[in-house]
Amino acid sequence: MLRTYLPSVIAHTALPECEVIVADNGSTDNSPEVLAQEFPAVRTIVLDRNYGFAEGYNRAIAQVSSEYVVLLNSDVEVTEGWLSPLLDYLEAHPETAAVQPKIRSWRKREYFEHAGAAGGYLSWLGYPYCRGRRFGRVEQDHGQYDTVAEIDWTTGAAMCVRREVYVSCGGLDAAFFAHMEEIDLCWRMRNKGWKLACVPQSTVFHLGGGALSYDNPRKTFLNFRNNLLMIYKNRPFPWMVLSIRFFLDYAAAAMFLLTGKKGSAKAILDARREYKQMRQAYK
Repeated sequence: MLRTYLPSVIAHTALPECEVIVADNGSTDNSPEVLAQEFPAVRTIVLDRNYGFAEGYNRAIAQVSSEYVVLLNSDVEVTEGWLSPLLDYLEAHPETAAVQPKIRSWRKREYFEHAGAAGGYLSWLGYPYCRGRRFGRVEQDHGQYDTVAEIDWTTGAAMCVRREVYVSCGGLDAAFFAHMEEIDLCWRMRNKGWKLACVPQSTVFHLGGGALSYDNPRKTFLNFRNNLLMIYKNRPFPWMVLSIRFFLDYAAAAMFLLTGKKGSAKAILDARREYKQMRQAYK
C-alpha cells in the first residue's frame, strides 16, 4: 500500500507549508526499510507497537506542531489540488473544526466509497450513513452532492482537522482501537459547539477494507461495540435509544445466524457483552 498510494500523496501535496508524515504503527513487515530506501524525503514516526488506529494517530499527532493535520488512510489515492479546498474552507470558517473531501471508490471510481462518501450523518438510533451511501447501497457520483454541506461526522479515511481542537477534545478514543472512533470524536466536537463539513471540491479515492475486509467478524465486533459506546458517551439520556438497540442488535445477530455467518453473529453477542463491561469507564 505504501508503494501504491504514497506516491500520489507526495506528488499532490507539494504545498510549501505542508509536510507528508508516515506513522508506522508497529508494523511487522519491512515498511520502515521501504520508507527509508524508496521515500527518503518522507518524515517517519515509528511507534514501538501497534496501538490501533485511534491511539496510533494520537501518538503521532502529539509529535506534530502544525495548525492543521490530515488523518489519511494508507489506502487512499489523492488527486491534484486535493488539499487546498479543505484548508481554504477551514481558513474561511473559523467555527468549523474538521472537513473531509468527497470519497470515491478506488476500485469502482465512478462510485462513492462506503467509508465517508460525500459526508457522514447519524440517525436518531445512532446508525451512521452518508450522502451517497445508506447501509450497503452506494450511489454513483453524478455530481449530485457537489455542494458543501454541514455534516455530523467526517471520515477518518481523510479528515482535515484543527490540531488544537483535536487535542482539546481528547483525540480519538484509544479504547475503541479502530472503527467508529472518528464518529465519536466528531460527536464530541459538535457537543462543544464546533461544526463539520464535507468540501466536495476536493476528491480522493479510497480502497476501503484494506486493513480489514468488510465481512470480517472482527470488523463487525468493533463496529457494534464502539457504536454502542459512542451512543452511551455522547447522547444525552441515551437509555431509550440503547433499549431499542438491544432488540435490533439481537435481530441482526439472528439474521447473520440464519444466513450462515456464525462468526458475525457471535461477534455481535461478544460486542454487546464487552460494551457492558467497558461503559463503566465512562461514568
